Amino acid sequence: MTEVLANPLAARDHARAMAGTVVEAMPVLPPVADDLPTGVSPDDLLWEETIAAGGYATRRLKRGSRLRLIDLKGDACASILLFNAEMPTERLNVADTVKVQWNAYLGAGKLLLSDMGRVLMSILEDNAGTHDCFCGTSNAATNAAKYGNGANSGPFPNGRDRFLLGAAKHGLQRRDVHPCVTLFKGVTIEQDGAITPQIGPFNPGRTVMLRAEMDVIVVIANCPHVLDPRAEWSVTPLRATAWRGAITPLDDAIRNATPEGLRAFENVEDYFRR
Repeated sequence: MTEVLANPLAARDHARAMAGTVVEAMPVLPPVADDLPTGVSPDDLLWEETIAAGGYATRRLKRGSRLRLIDLKGDACASILLFNAEMPTERLNVADTVKVQWNAYLGAGKLLLSDMGRVLMSILEDNAGTHDCFCGTSNAATNAAKYGNGANSGPFPNGRDRFLLGAAKHGLQRRDVHPCVTLFKGVTIEQDGAITPQIGPFNPGRTVMLRAEMDVIVVIANCPHVLDPRAEWSVTPLRATAWRGAITPLDDAIRNATPEGLRAFENVEDYFRR
């Protein structure tokens, strides 16, 4: 391989010979999925990607799009940032997501709210039940202390630096990496304030489906939870699939479930009325 890299023509031939190679973790272009929900046409597919252990991915999704995440092997950890794609200074606000809904534990019917009081995404389906709005993601220092080299180029990459790479693809910077929510790994806050992690591993195939209520930028980092008690760096691949869908109707059950949620949806509708 050293000889190949030292010869530009040989390096070119080697690179071209890799065309068509398929690996476990990669985007599929054009998107193809053989397990779409009933009624969804393959022509509606926007994104199909398996995110590697320690990997990241990002996409811009239009209002109404559905995003399905699957914990393929039971040990994925999907930390997520969300931005208003039209105006990225508006982004996910985890504190408001918790306090406006009077609930710190995400699940089906819950909303991911922005710092402008609008719904960025809603959770349509969830058979995992272990999610985290409290702890954020790992960083280079936490990973270095626990595992060794936690840098992006090291063997134990961390969530924050993966977020930086994903955000940069949209012209965003370090200051734009905000507190995240994490799906598939949860924590419980005990009566005395202690944090009890729910890390697993769990049964493979657990699924969360979200609906974009605005045009959004989604950034996902698939790195071990910051409170994972295991000594070894452990995480498994995550599949992301997105397709076009209808904008939320006025009689939608999630939209009308609570007065607080309804106001957040009305704020979205007012935004698109401009």
